[in-house]
Amino acid sequence: MNIEEKLINSVMNGIKTLYGQDVAAAQVQLQKTKKEFEGHLTLVVFPFLKISKKGPEQTAQEIGEFLKNNEPAIAAYNVIKGFLNLSIASGVWIELLNTIHANEQYGITTATESSPLVMIEYSSPNTNKPLHLGHVRNNLLGKALANIMEANGNKVVKTNIVNDRGIHICKSMLAWQKFGNGETPESSGKKGDHLVGDYYVAFDKHYKAEVAALMEKGMSKEEAEAASPLMNEAREMLVKWEAGDAEVRALWSMMNAWVYAGFDETYQKLGVGFDKIYYESETYLEGKDKVLEGLDKGFFYKKEDGSVWADLTAEGLDHKLLLRADGTSVYMTQDIGTAKLRFDDYPINKMIYVVGNEQNYHFQVLSILLDKLGFDWGKGLVHFSYGMVELPEGKMKSREGTVVDADDLVEEMVSTAKETSQELGKLDGCTEEEANNIARIVGMGALKYFILKVDARKNMTFNPKESIDFNGNTGPFIQYTYARIQSVLRKANEAGLTIPAALPTGISLSEKEMGLIQMVADFATIVKQAGEDYSPSIIANYIYDLVKEYNQFYHDYSILREENADIKIFRIALSANIAKVIRLGMELLGIEVPNRM
Repeated sequence: MNIEEKLINSVMNGIKTLYGQDVAAAQVQLQKTKKEFEGHLTLVVFPFLKISKKGPEQTAQEIGEFLKNNEPAIAAYNVIKGFLNLSIASGVWIELLNTIHANEQYGITTATESSPLVMIEYSSPNTNKPLHLGHVRNNLLGKALANIMEANGNKVVKTNIVNDRGIHICKSMLAWQKFGNGETPESSGKKGDHLVGDYYVAFDKHYKAEVAALMEKGMSKEEAEAASPLMNEAREMLVKWEAGDAEVRALWSMMNAWVYAGFDETYQKLGVGFDKIYYESETYLEGKDKVLEGLDKGFFYKKEDGSVWADLTAEGLDHKLLLRADGTSVYMTQDIGTAKLRFDDYPINKMIYVVGNEQNYHFQVLSILLDKLGFDWGKGLVHFSYGMVELPEGKMKSREGTVVDADDLVEEMVSTAKETSQELGKLDGCTEEEANNIARIVGMGALKYFILKVDARKNMTFNPKESIDFNGNTGPFIQYTYARIQSVLRKANEAGLTIPAALPTGISLSEKEMGLIQMVADFATIVKQAGEDYSPSIIANYIYDLVKEYNQFYHDYSILREENADIKIFRIALSANIAKVIRLGMELLGIEVPNRM
């Protein structure tokens, strides 16, 4: 039984004894005491005034007195208006720390056979260009969310849908055919996704030149675009692809393979991966079948031109196109097809899509359509919608001048981390290999933390330099504190000091120490809340607050130089459990913590 449960029972007993009436546990509201008041937990007494038939202050006073005399967990109390602030006895906090210490995975719930299965889709790249800064935010949020859902006792399947078909792919393919001279990732030394992206840019450059030339001959912009030989060839290539033309399909397979090899390298650097990847080239036909099935069942209707639509006016939305007049599918159709394949593969209980907020309407519609088509999780699907991420102007050049390349960003983060760490002397005494590994851990930790600490729904500016600061709300500040605690634990170990299975409960603790145990204990609630709200930022900001409090404690109290042997061991145990929670929390965010720094 935790402290809150114990106190709720005591308050219920107190009210029965004092006023002769039973109250339900739900009426007993306990919250953390505000920083400016003395105490750990505060009882709101207003719900009991009808029973006590007395004013708030007198009621609080009477309940406080009862608890002090009858509940050993209460050391003291004070009354502020209708609020009863309760101070918990040192021994109770030490018992709580013993419980936390005994659980290596404190706050983490393991899935069982009967746990619900949550599928999370993230990344969703196009195969015509490399991953960029927007994908970085998407991948980091997706991976953190998967970790958090798993820590809440769900079975989790991480999935990716690759947009590997369509006119955008044909543009890269055609440009490579025309201007590539057989260039390959091996011959050029370029990553495959960058190579294919370069040809996408080349297509655009030649297309724009064609349009400009045609406009000089007197055509309007629309006429010139329609008449562009290059664009028409790309369209013809798409028709051939759809018809299964062997030559076009072979080129498509080769260039996509280059892109996937490049993506895999980037995913590895970001520390993300997937249990199952779906490809739109395989899902769009499934979607078409499902829409036609919905048409047969009368869920959808056909217009005179042969196009198929859903009428969503009853749901307060409009009419939605599902199949074009020529029978080709739209994005919505592909998403329905992907849903069908996934449902065939896994017994999904909940589906979460990590996709930018510009797609909010799309997912509102998708949810209704999937529900109509009989998918159990359709109605409850979650669109984990996130905002744009940008860089402060001029901070970093990118290959195309407009989009920030994910690989460039990772490289810049790691080299900035190395420079900053060297300047601060954090790599002194490290071998080159150790220094490089620390730079990687710090650089990636800075990037991930800076992105994940922001509420995902908000637009954000990512500032590489600011993120690598070793002070303030940053990844490196948290990593450095973790390494500092590891150093304390190593010294304790060398001095032969070990933490017993149970610390003696007779030690008198300072307010700071009791407050730290209370914060560590909160980790379990924080993990639960992050899962319920789909919010990695809750964990990030909790860890920062914990680290800030610990650093003040470290500054104000002796640990290894403490003369009282019991208090010394207690402070080592407290430090060890704070480090454990930092590590567990950072792991949920996909961030490594170094043992030395």
